[in-house]
Amino acid sequence: MNNVAPITLREVEPADLDLFFVQALDPEAIRLAAFTSDDRKDRAVFNAHWEKILKSPLNTNRTIVADGQVAGHISCYPNEGNPEATYWLGREFWGRGIATAALKQMLQLVVQRPVTARVATDNFGSLRVLQKCGFKIIGSDKGFAQGRGAETEEYLLRLDADSAK
Repeated sequence: MNNVAPITLREVEPADLDLFFVQALDPEAIRLAAFTSDDRKDRAVFNAHWEKILKSPLNTNRTIVADGQVAGHISCYPNEGNPEATYWLGREFWGRGIATAALKQMLQLVVQRPVTARVATDNFGSLRVLQKCGFKIIGSDKGFAQGRGAETEEYLLRLDADSAK
């Protein structure tokens, strides 16, 4: 991770959604994310989802820009009273420290603690991102993952105020 691209987070712009949609169709990303929508190929459903999350004042949504290119997006949204973090990067941006840098920046914007996250137990890259940012595994769950078409185990993670890095 010595060659981490400089990243910035900015407000999501309408033009970003075209790239987000393309990134959301990547089969390997879908498999790793596991818990995706069952109608992810439907652009109208995608647009309606983004319209809803961008309009909510309870959500913090940002576009991740790395080396001047839109790399993906990151969000925190309320879930059971706490913010939950989620992110998605285009595959060409994986393994470069971008997700870790973006999550660290997001955690400076979203100051409420605890912050929670979920990750498929075999998504080692994303698990490592969360752990580098101070998240601890607090449990596990199992459910049907649309992205895999099968029951899938996931870790439940939490970042408390005293564990921030």
